[in-house]
Amino acid sequence: MYDYDLLVIGAGSGGLSAARTAAQCGAKVAIADPDALGGTCVNRGCIPKKLMVYAAELARQQRLAKSYGWVNPNACDRFDWSALRVAMEQHQAKLRQSYQSKLTKAGVTLLRCAARFLEPHKVELGDRTLTVDKVIVATGAKPLQPDLPGIDYGLTSRDIFRLPDLPRQLTIVGGGYIGAEFSNMFCTMGAQVTLIDKNDCILPGFDHDIRQAIHTSLMNQGIRLLSETALERIEQGDDGLRIKLSGHCEDTLMADTLLLALGRVPHLETLNLAAAGVAVEQGAIVVDEYSRTAQPSILAVGDCTKRVPLTPVAIAAGRAAAQTLFGPEPRSVNYRWVPSAVFCAPEAATVGWTEAEARNQVDAVSVHCKRFTPLRYALPEQQQQTLVKVVVDERSHQILGLHMVGDNVAEIIQGFIPALRRGLTLAELTETIALHPTSAEEIFDIA
Repeated sequence: MYDYDLLVIGAGSGGLSAARTAAQCGAKVAIADPDALGGTCVNRGCIPKKLMVYAAELARQQRLAKSYGWVNPNACDRFDWSALRVAMEQHQAKLRQSYQSKLTKAGVTLLRCAARFLEPHKVELGDRTLTVDKVIVATGAKPLQPDLPGIDYGLTSRDIFRLPDLPRQLTIVGGGYIGAEFSNMFCTMGAQVTLIDKNDCILPGFDHDIRQAIHTSLMNQGIRLLSETALERIEQGDDGLRIKLSGHCEDTLMADTLLLALGRVPHLETLNLAAAGVAVEQGAIVVDEYSRTAQPSILAVGDCTKRVPLTPVAIAAGRAAAQTLFGPEPRSVNYRWVPSAVFCAPEAATVGWTEAEARNQVDAVSVHCKRFTPLRYALPEQQQQTLVKVVVDERSHQILGLHMVGDNVAEIIQGFIPALRRGLTLAELTETIALHPTSAEEIFDIA
């Protein structure tokens, strides 16, 4: 007889989803995590980041206001970083309390400690040992910190939301979506920002046209963008941080704040997975299509695996894993049409294959691309174009990928996903009558 039918290790998005689903299926469930409920997304990721995006958007709206007849649009132009930080923390506390209430209502036991495998069915939690029938590992990922001189002077996404003051000179290393988003937000809030990236263009993995559009936009906003450049070492001086670079730019930069946005790696160190018979490759837990590990009683979901590292994906995988264990039949997740977004200004959003991926998958591809100035920017001197790109299978005429850059494109794109999953064709798209005047209507006139 086991203490619990299921132990979930990790109370982030995937773990919470798995625990509640298993409890709804009638299982006796415990969830273990020494950290705050909600994991990265709630405490140091999606939620506080999006709140900062909204704060920056208000500043941009003020700058546009004069063109729309507002006589004194800069009457409230002093930004109070500490006030925003306090408001964000209060909202996060409410979310954590909500998660706690939902776990209690579902009958899930919350264990505020780290878990370590002793055997596949025996787990050490602090000063106690539990026996469990099944385990779902959902420990997420942590920021990558390379072994470089002075690396401890750099902050990660765990730290950036808790800064006591708004940076004056901010250097960001890494041109993925975290680096792009934070460079844009802090620049809008008044910081002098330098973005360093080892690639020739930011946002690797996104469609080429999306990457170029965001890259150019960040530079046009006054962000110093150093491509094909790497971090060499960091030193603390009397006048701030001295950041030595290598590659295309070999300068030594000065900054009061350095953000390391070099990617994330699965958080597995304390689990003792070898004792459980769980295989790890390239630092991540190996799973099959049903999230099962090499040990049949142990599953893994979310960023501790090599699946798509996004909150909705972890939630879907956690739900499916619990249903696989305690439902009528195994459940898997379809990763073909997972959308993603970069919350800059302008915003980028994408779903499906990039042009390059499509050309590697099918014999004949057609690409339909359009750039236009939205009506919102017809009056202001500040111009901002929207980009729409549709990638199509030339033989079946089915849409393989949809990519956009512009205001609110994340909200626009996800409405297309159900139709795309069902094989939406270019003709079906262009035969649709759209709302006018909107930016989204341009998608229906793409051919």
